[in-house]
Amino acid sequence: MGIQQLPLGALPELGISFIRVQWVDLTNIVRYRVLPLSYFYRLLQSDPPGLTVTKSAIGLVFDSTIEGLGPVGEYMYAVDLTSLRVCTYAPGHASVLGFFKAKTPIGKEVDVPMCPRTTLQRIIRHAEEKLHVKFLVGTETEFILLKSTRPPVPVNDKGWCVSAALMTGAVETQVLEEIAVALSEARIELQVFHSEAASGQYEVATGPLPPLEAADALVHTRETIYNIAHKHGLRATLAPRLHKDKYGSGAHVHISVKRMSDSPPPLVLFDGPPLNTMEAQFLAGLLEHLPALMAFTLPLPQSYGRMVDGMHAGGTWVCWGVDNREAPIRLTNEISPKSRNFEIKTIDGTSNPHLVLAGILAAGSIGIRDELKLTHENCANGRTAAEMTEEERATMGIRKRLPLNVEMARKYLLEDEKVKGLLGDDMVRTFIQVNEALGKAIKPDTENKDVNETRLVETY
Repeated sequence: MGIQQLPLGALPELGISFIRVQWVDLTNIVRYRVLPLSYFYRLLQSDPPGLTVTKSAIGLVFDSTIEGLGPVGEYMYAVDLTSLRVCTYAPGHASVLGFFKAKTPIGKEVDVPMCPRTTLQRIIRHAEEKLHVKFLVGTETEFILLKSTRPPVPVNDKGWCVSAALMTGAVETQVLEEIAVALSEARIELQVFHSEAASGQYEVATGPLPPLEAADALVHTRETIYNIAHKHGLRATLAPRLHKDKYGSGAHVHISVKRMSDSPPPLVLFDGPPLNTMEAQFLAGLLEHLPALMAFTLPLPQSYGRMVDGMHAGGTWVCWGVDNREAPIRLTNEISPKSRNFEIKTIDGTSNPHLVLAGILAAGSIGIRDELKLTHENCANGRTAAEMTEEERATMGIRKRLPLNVEMARKYLLEDEKVKGLLGDDMVRTFIQVNEALGKAIKPDTENKDVNETRLVETY
């Protein structure tokens, strides 16, 4: 299962005049350079086919550079034609992603360890070649449509799945329908869209893809949402939570874990949860390393305003449960081995999709590699972990809380040697350095709340 590569020769017939050579930096800002199609064709004849970019391109924080990622020195950004996709939200444009490479003599390619897309590709290959495991990933994108950003004002005050949130002729209905058409024309499977619980909030869910394609498709999905909203005079924001009395916006992913076709079938745990051995090991690794992953999945100080108990966001305890939306990891479709998957809820839209999946798959792969035993019980007895006593949680193997702020998440990540070992020490330390600068730049301003909210929604 995957997206068929778009033929290069078809671009003129599709009316494409411009190519956006695109990347997502360590602050989750989408950046691109626009090339006329004729020059893009010439670029493909170079070795490697790509552009030179300043090192700051990989982690620029509001126009401030980070040590080691400044104006001195360059990377090569080599395009990956498998990611070529028509920008149906921008007539005449197509986009392509790539990989950051070190500038080396012609004929030699050296990966840049801080490249998020390269990191994800490496984790996928490790899982396939060493563990004989493959993954499929589906995504959910929650966002709020704003008719003003100064201050942020939602386009309506409707609620979860109510018909009044999608009235015929309403601007929000036009936006959602155009998003749906644009994603379909971009060869991304849209499964459903609907209004969510907060004012002016909506969700689009897209179908399963191999992890690298899923991350690429999520980048395109977000760009589609932003641009079509802007076309109609609105601002779409993925900000984690705008109001304390309203639900926040998440970016949940659904991951299924399968053996490669040429490997032995997995064993089934008849006396445990509805998981086979490999799935249980993946889940055990994910639970063990989840606190460290949150530096990637919840990268802003504001991200932790959504992750509170009682808000259907996954709560604050390291646990899992069948169809438990107050657990950070929810097992869905548990009785069906074909469609069973893990929903990870501790993610929001301010996170870099490639880094999120790299971290999650690395943690799960560690569980499979080390044959970790699942010691957490299924938290699906009608009570959430937050509602249990300390003794009750202990009997279910729930002993650890998730980080309650981004500083604590960074600390967990720096201390997690196994995750750093798979992701790479250079990647982790560079990300932490960039993330610390980002946190200082966008930290909540208690004295000027409106300015802080405006900057957040206009950035994400």
